[in-house]
Amino acid sequence: MSFHSRLALPVALAFAFTCFTPPPASAAGQPAAIDAAAKSLEGLGGVVTRKDGKVVEVSFRDSKSLGPEQWRQLGQLSDLAKLTVYGGAKGLNDTTVSHLTGLRHLEQLSTDGARLSDRGLEKLAELKSLRSVAFFHLSFRMEGFTGKGFAAWRQLPHLERLTVAGMSMGDEGFAAIAQIASLRELRTWHTYRTEASNQEIAKLPLRSLKVGQRLPGAQRPPCLSNQSLPVLASIATLETLELGEARLDLAGLRAVAKLPKLQRLKIDRTEITEAEIEQLRTLLPNVKIDFEPLTEEQRSQLNRYLP
Repeated sequence: MSFHSRLALPVALAFAFTCFTPPPASAAGQPAAIDAAAKSLEGLGGVVTRKDGKVVEVSFRDSKSLGPEQWRQLGQLSDLAKLTVYGGAKGLNDTTVSHLTGLRHLEQLSTDGARLSDRGLEKLAELKSLRSVAFFHLSFRMEGFTGKGFAAWRQLPHLERLTVAGMSMGDEGFAAIAQIASLRELRTWHTYRTEASNQEIAKLPLRSLKVGQRLPGAQRPPCLSNQSLPVLASIATLETLELGEARLDLAGLRAVAKLPKLQRLKIDRTEITEAEIEQLRTLLPNVKIDFEPLTEEQRSQLNRYLP
């Protein structure tokens, strides 16, 4: 071997080592960083659940103290499967949502009070493992928010359960939700939707549906009435149907008898006579019917919703 060859060999080896040695892992996702993040979140009242040494669940009953740093810490919990942030999670917005999109194991997400635009809502479609999501008071009265961002969620292959409640979202948002063909359970109440959105809901192959009344307002037509029932009864896959905050009667509820797979019907906070419920039980002998008569307080509230 020549002198120049012997000189070149160590240089080549050093170059190869430099090129092929993997870079050091980032702090995010490392055990020390995860442990520090979990302890910090616990210090703010978060309940942290560990399994086999991994942080798999975090829950906050009061999320008002969660700022950008806390959302960054949540994003470090790479094995997180369930995240619950109730009690005013206004810190979850278009900026901080990017911290969560790397949580590839996240299956359940429940939030109250998040402030996401439709573009921010679209970002959550990056969480491909999602199976169950609940939004309470999402972007309430936030200018420009319509819920059309839900259309991006049709890319979520495993999403089966969705709750949308206490939201100033109208029919456009439900048209977007109707594109999520994987949904099997939908729960919704206290939104700005109208009867027209029932046609959108009926496009989904749901097994379970809970429908409550729209937000109160004398100028807003109801979204749940006798008129709604034939449309909802066209969802032939329904096994469970829950109806609340409406004025119904036996004539309207006869439509429900057309549901071939119905096993359970729940009616509460609704104006209907007990005699009509007993006739309904006769009409649907194989369906478990749960009925709770209106209390005076509930009747007063219903009158505010449906003057």
